[in-house]
Amino acid sequence: MKTLSILGSTGSIGRQTLRVVESLPDQFKIVGLAAGSNLDELLPQIERHHPELVSVADEKLAAELARRLRERNICPRPAIHHGREGMLAVGTQPGAEIVLSAAVGVVGLEATYEAVKLGRTVALSNKEVLVAAGELVMAAAAKAGRELIPVDSEHNAVHQCLRAATQTANAGLPRHSDVRRIVLTASGGPFRKTPLAQLANASTDQALAHPNWKMGNRITIDSATMMNKGFEVIEAHWLFGVGPEQIDVIIHPQSVIHSFVEFVDGAVLAQLAPPDMRMPIQYAITYPDRVPSQQVQLDWSKLRRLDFEKVSTRRFPCLRLAREAMKKGGALPCALNAADEVAVAAFLDHRLPFLGIPEVIEAVLTRTPGTTFSSMDDVLSADAEARRQAAEVVLQLASKSVPA
Repeated sequence: MKTLSILGSTGSIGRQTLRVVESLPDQFKIVGLAAGSNLDELLPQIERHHPELVSVADEKLAAELARRLRERNICPRPAIHHGREGMLAVGTQPGAEIVLSAAVGVVGLEATYEAVKLGRTVALSNKEVLVAAGELVMAAAAKAGRELIPVDSEHNAVHQCLRAATQTANAGLPRHSDVRRIVLTASGGPFRKTPLAQLANASTDQALAHPNWKMGNRITIDSATMMNKGFEVIEAHWLFGVGPEQIDVIIHPQSVIHSFVEFVDGAVLAQLAPPDMRMPIQYAITYPDRVPSQQVQLDWSKLRRLDFEKVSTRRFPCLRLAREAMKKGGALPCALNAADEVAVAAFLDHRLPFLGIPEVIEAVLTRTPGTTFSSMDDVLSADAEARRQAAEVVLQLASKSVPA
């Protein structure tokens, strides 16, 4: 039985991970759960899985959780931590063989980094880890001699294709020289065919109406702007050791093919699956084994066609901004992520129009120096500064939109 801690247990990926765990009885034991403020979701998770350690956002929530556990007479009761220390405690818990990193935003960055340094098996769903601190995290993984197992469907698909390309058992991933390019697929989101002139007035409800996936609010908006693909390009660079020029993005509206890998001899491998995150989650936490599952199946009788389109950077400028940030490197990818998080939050709060999201990001990137990071403190400082600048730009844009 494998022991598992989850960073972000009450979010979309965390909840689906627990569903996978529950579908595979006697294979996993949950030993740690880190959540934010959703105690209504966390309480039944504790009741079902009896973790040794849990963490919530702050001290007040920790006290409230303790009170509710007593009222419900849940035993045994876990140790309760909170804030940054709590997230670190769950990420570095000695009893956890696997740490699933699914906390949204930079809140899970430091804990994931420490888990990597300790040599834990890290199943990675948190995009910020590699976007903001890819060089530091991958150096730590190399030093620990451990591979990060991607949970995102696109990188999980690439991992499976590269694994399938090995010629001998337990040979690891193929040589970098064997790979010509990686192609990440994108659904195109809700605005794939929307006239460009209408995007300026796009509403939050429209942007959150993803045609294929059920996800959290931020990643759904990132799909609408295609910033999620920009992040994924940066992640693929770090995860698979390929150059930026070897990573392409193509729109595939059906979201059945999750990625392609093209090899130097012209052969192309693709991974197909329904748009359901339970499949890549199970692959990541059971790796290197493949475990039978009846939860997710591809219904071939409904697979009528597979369509592909080029990506328009005019329609999706965030993808261009992400590539530029990756090319310049240093603090820019970190600033890219921070500015996007602030801009998306402002859009969801109706303080910024949809097209204001790339405008905020570009303004922050132009102000960000190309410094390199030598420690996680450098990353967190750059993140905080980018957030401060993004908030300023949001206020400036909001003041311009107010009639005189």
